[in-house]
Amino acid sequence: MAQDAENASLRTVSRSNTATIASDKPTSKINQVADDEIKGQVHHSEASAATALEHELTFRDAVRLYPKAIGFSLLFSMAIIMEGYDMALIGSFYGYESFRNKYGNQPAPDGGKVISADWQTYIQVGGMCGQILGLYLNGWVSDAIGYKRTMILAQIIMVAFTFIVFFAKNIEMILAGQILMGIPWGVFQTLTLAYASDIAPVVLRPYLTAYVNLCWVIGQLISAGVLRGLLNLDNEWSYRVPFALQWIWPPFIILGTIFAPESPWWLVRMGRHEDAKKAIFKLVTPQPDLKFDADAQVSMIHETNELEKATSAGTNYWHCFMRADLRRTEIASITYVAQAMCGSVLMGYSVQFYERAGLSSNSAFTLNIVQYSVGAIGVILSWFLMAKYGRRTLYIAGTTSLFIILLVVGGLGFAPPSKAGPSWAIGSLLIFYTFIYDLAVGPVCYTIVAEIPSTRLKAKTIVLARNFNNMAGLVNNTLMPRMLGVHAWNWGAKTGLFWAAFCFLIMVWAYFRLPEPKGRTFGELDVLFEHRVSARKFAKARVNQFGDSNGAVEIDARR
Repeated sequence: MAQDAENASLRTVSRSNTATIASDKPTSKINQVADDEIKGQVHHSEASAATALEHELTFRDAVRLYPKAIGFSLLFSMAIIMEGYDMALIGSFYGYESFRNKYGNQPAPDGGKVISADWQTYIQVGGMCGQILGLYLNGWVSDAIGYKRTMILAQIIMVAFTFIVFFAKNIEMILAGQILMGIPWGVFQTLTLAYASDIAPVVLRPYLTAYVNLCWVIGQLISAGVLRGLLNLDNEWSYRVPFALQWIWPPFIILGTIFAPESPWWLVRMGRHEDAKKAIFKLVTPQPDLKFDADAQVSMIHETNELEKATSAGTNYWHCFMRADLRRTEIASITYVAQAMCGSVLMGYSVQFYERAGLSSNSAFTLNIVQYSVGAIGVILSWFLMAKYGRRTLYIAGTTSLFIILLVVGGLGFAPPSKAGPSWAIGSLLIFYTFIYDLAVGPVCYTIVAEIPSTRLKAKTIVLARNFNNMAGLVNNTLMPRMLGVHAWNWGAKTGLFWAAFCFLIMVWAYFRLPEPKGRTFGELDVLFEHRVSARKFAKARVNQFGDSNGAVEIDARR
């Protein structure tokens, strides 16, 4: 205890002396250089100490030290629960008779109305176009005004645009509402990940970033439950009530965001070091038995920011494709695209195969809820597997498993359509596929995308990666109706073979190009990318961020 007090006293004296030196007006350029060197040495020493403490922090101690950071991250991620709920609504409404009768534009054989395939495509694509716009806007807005203000602004816009779909008089208003609501949806997709990775210590980062995937599942599960409960209601409130429930989320998120701290990384980039220190204090609950130094944390962020300024080309979108950031953009983008191109689109068709097997619509809808629940269990299990085995191992194992499942599903597609057994097997395999996807590829993607970019280009890299994902989604929405349509290509379950081929390509790419960021600080990742370390050697490389101007890496040639 006496030794700790002495160390604390020395640290305080050291900082006091530094402050005194820094405040004295230099009498010559030599004195100015000396002052800068002293300040740099203090930053260097504190940053190194903070990095060491990051590596020593266990999961249990991190939860004790950062409970408020966890809470604020969950708060921001609530926006994704809201978005998952919102986006699941419109596709389900096409099966609601009351919705079809109100907004249908073609007569149905039974005397009612239907929404034409063209208009369904317009609405789906319109929402994605809005998301693409929102994503690009967020890349600039969040860098300019910070994460807090951007979240509050997006929530207010979301409240306003929900009025359009709630009071929609025709299908054109539904389309306009989907396009406009897509703008804040795009903001949420980037902002939640960036904020979670910025405020979390290394040991908590995989849990809080992978939680975003769980938020999608929770939102979809809530949507499925609400729609199941209103399935037999045959008036306008069967679809107006689900629309109205979208207003529940924003007030809570806005109120919580007002009290949340700004990202300390953003504050340091703005030169607001004292505000960054205050933000860090808002994220932690000091414990008497745990070492913590807010000044050292700010120094670590500052040193990482300076390293990135020295090694990166800039902070605009085109700089994501230059120098070491090109490789980081490739990894984030392909990982995000893989979410859409690994056959995940088939998960939405398990109910269709159950109905072909003779299951009633109500029972098939119930199994849809079971499928989302299985996905939620998979995400929770992924947290522990990522902590034990890392991102790369889990991702490669996951894509390999999905490849095998898709091969089996595709093979069952050659069975006679008159038999119910294969349809039961296909529907069940797709539920198992959902479990594996949400155990590996789904959550690991969010962790990779949040960890791999440099901190100065994080928001813009995530924007680009998510937009590539959206473009892949547009391809899926164009191909799948034709692949499964009885009057189109009519591939049925044989579609699994098509997606198995893509899954195999993703698996091969991951083996050669996907690095292991487990246990690395952002500064250490900067050094590894700057030194062009092979993806397969990331996990074993020994990194000293403070070894020289660009850090130092040591790799055992025998490994």
